[in-house]
Amino acid sequence: MKKFLTIAILLSLGIGNVIPVVAAEKTVLSAGAQENVDKNKKKEKKPDKIIPQKNKYEYINMPWWQQFNDDILNAYIIKAVENNKDLKMATLTIDEYYQNVVMQRAGELPTLQAGFMPGYGKFIGPSGGGFMLPIIANYELDLFGKNHNKTTAVRKLYEASILDEQSAYISIASSVGSTYVNIVKLDAMIDLQEDIVDLRKEIFEIMSVANAEGVVSTSDLVKANQSYISGVADLTDLQKERTKLLHQLAVLTGDSPNNIEEYKRADYRKLAFSGVIPEYVNSDVIMKRPDFMKAEKMLEKAGIDVKVARKEMLPTLSLGGGVLFNAKHFESLFTTSNMLWGFGGNIIQPLFMGGKLKANLKAKKIAYEKSLKNYEKVNLTSMQEVNDSLVSVNKDKEKLARQKKIQDLEKKDFELSKCKYAQGTIAKLDLNQMEENLLSVNKMVYSSEFDCMIDYISFYKAIAAQNI
Repeated sequence: MKKFLTIAILLSLGIGNVIPVVAAEKTVLSAGAQENVDKNKKKEKKPDKIIPQKNKYEYINMPWWQQFNDDILNAYIIKAVENNKDLKMATLTIDEYYQNVVMQRAGELPTLQAGFMPGYGKFIGPSGGGFMLPIIANYELDLFGKNHNKTTAVRKLYEASILDEQSAYISIASSVGSTYVNIVKLDAMIDLQEDIVDLRKEIFEIMSVANAEGVVSTSDLVKANQSYISGVADLTDLQKERTKLLHQLAVLTGDSPNNIEEYKRADYRKLAFSGVIPEYVNSDVIMKRPDFMKAEKMLEKAGIDVKVARKEMLPTLSLGGGVLFNAKHFESLFTTSNMLWGFGGNIIQPLFMGGKLKANLKAKKIAYEKSLKNYEKVNLTSMQEVNDSLVSVNKDKEKLARQKKIQDLEKKDFELSKCKYAQGTIAKLDLNQMEENLLSVNKMVYSSEFDCMIDYISFYKAIAAQNI
């Protein structure tokens, strides 16, 4: 009986994977890839630390939004930071990856297991019942640093999830700001369109009277009616679009779309951006974007995965021990006469695995090259987004300046028309048409002003809410 139990303990001491020794291949990597691998080697020598998370308001750079001088906008952004569902999921994802780090780190530590096994059987002699209490300890010696490398790789995913959260905060803040500005823009468009509709209605009524007197043709009257109906249809489209944006703003702030009637916004005549957008920025700003830093983390992880794949080809060295208490009666279970114990170690090295480990190494090298290409792609895409946002800011500001000149000329023309109407040299119909022209130009100017604000928000997102 004791021999049998001793064999059971010794069998339980073997741990670790069965790994063959294969000659390691020389890896040929690009200069940039090799540089990142060297960085990884240096970083692994440092003590492991979990990087701290920033305050969520640091992510979005709240002082930047205060340059709009609109407390209502600031309140919506704060509400989104506190209640947006995507942001909550991003935070939960960080917690999930952190637990993965904890689980992987446990692989570097010894394990201790205990059990209790009552039973009945016959080995030698008469049958009978008994109790067994096995306690088994195992530890894989991490001589080659394989388990530590695995922990480091999982930690890179955790750090990448923090950067994903930062990207999510910047993206949600930008979406809230853009949606709010577009709503205020539509407030302006609807206000001016209502004035245009009123003018067209008045023009149609004047022409109806003139047509009845034979002064205006029926064709001109029909055109005036069409213009009025078209204006009403445009007004309806603007109102529909504003309602949809209000629904979107509600969801972004974690609220029900049924509450949009309570949503306040600033007067479109007062909303303005007091900040300064530079004509150009240093390329270093790209290196602080969370998507760029995430690509760098994933490249580092891919390099570590290659190391792990190589170390999988090395032997696994393990230590183990166990104690087994075995007795027929529970009260004598813990006596030394009923105790078996053992201690040992093993080196496990299979001779053949069908090319599995070599294929795994090649796959990790391919994944590394893919990560490198993605790193380069994110670098180029980041530069494009920053440059595009700067071009939009500068060109739209030039466009707005020209449109304001047109607006000034249209205002002067309308003032002259009012004088002519007062003198009786033009009819009311002509004055109304001149006023409609001015309202159309005003719509164009307001639209460009708000487009510039949207450009500023796009620039904010492109530079990842950094202080420039």
